Amino acid sequence: QVQLVESGGGLVQAGGSLRLSCTFSGRTGRTFSKYAMGWFRQAPGKEREFVAAISWSGGSTGYALSVKGRFTVSRDNAKNTVFLRMNSLKPEDTAVYYCAADPTGVVTTTLDYDYWGQGTQVTVSS
Repeated sequence: QVQLVESGGGLVQAGGSLRLSCTFSGRTGRTFSKYAMGWFRQAPGKEREFVAAISWSGGSTGYALSVKGRFTVSRDNAKNTVFLRMNSLKPEDTAVYYCAADPTGVVTTTLDYDYWGQGTQVTVSS
């Protein structure tokens, strides 16, 4: 099994920044460095949507148009951790943010990930 735990959410004013973290743990044979990692978010009353993703090596990244230029996804394979740096936050960024793991290892922008964390709340005030 793979377990993912997000952290770093909170309340921030519009224009501010937050950095989310997601730690990965798994059984022998499930190695973090082989998984692509994605970030998704879900606002109240709305469907879960793609935010950003990073390939197993960190060599490829992808971003939703709504966050491109403001958010940066990165990973530290030595620490089994993926990050999402969020700058210039807007009220419409308010959502529960989830990390997800994909054993294909490639950037995927759909919800087709095998493992999901429980989420961390990000609230951006006007």
